[in-house]
Amino acid sequence: MKTPRTPHSTAEQGYLDGQLLIAMPVMSDPRFARSVIYVCAHSEDGAMGLVINQRAQHISFPDLLQRLGIVPSDSEEEGLSDDVRSMSIHVGGPVETGRGFVLHSSDYFANDSTLPIEDGVCLTATIDILKAIAAGHGPNRAILALGYAGWSPGQLESEIQANGWLNCPADPDLIFDPDLDSKYMRALAKIGIDPSHLVNDAGHA
Repeated sequence: MKTPRTPHSTAEQGYLDGQLLIAMPVMSDPRFARSVIYVCAHSEDGAMGLVINQRAQHISFPDLLQRLGIVPSDSEEEGLSDDVRSMSIHVGGPVETGRGFVLHSSDYFANDSTLPIEDGVCLTATIDILKAIAAGHGPNRAILALGYAGWSPGQLESEIQANGWLNCPADPDLIFDPDLDSKYMRALAKIGIDPSHLVNDAGHA
């Protein structure tokens, strides 16, 4: 049985649960260029996170609700609030792109399916939270992502060491802000970095 961790214990052990990863300009994988990723889980077994600044272009939230049978296909979005109709879908990463993940505030919690992460941010990956959002009973703040970013044991650490990523504490206001285009620059600003000053090669002692 795993021992429950206390807040920030994983960060003290060198793990990045609840932190933001910010792609360096030298990021060679175009899927992660200028990406900001919220790390949902990080341990000796690997890491998993969600890109929070890439919008899925070819599907809307009402479309997804219809595909999943949560609202009838002929409903023309009747009964959905403006907030629900305007909710964007994110590209969470290249792994399991047909699977949905909701990153949300802790005012919604399902005992069997919600994972608390850090600072009032939680992750739920079941259809029940989508039903709750559609009905107006979901969390106050949420982003829906299709797919996720995953790393095998030691891979994320290697990429950080190779100057692929910066990391900083997460800010819920930045995570849930619907202005996706500004998130990359704002994340860099959180750690006092001007992108024009970033070097492309890892430093050497």
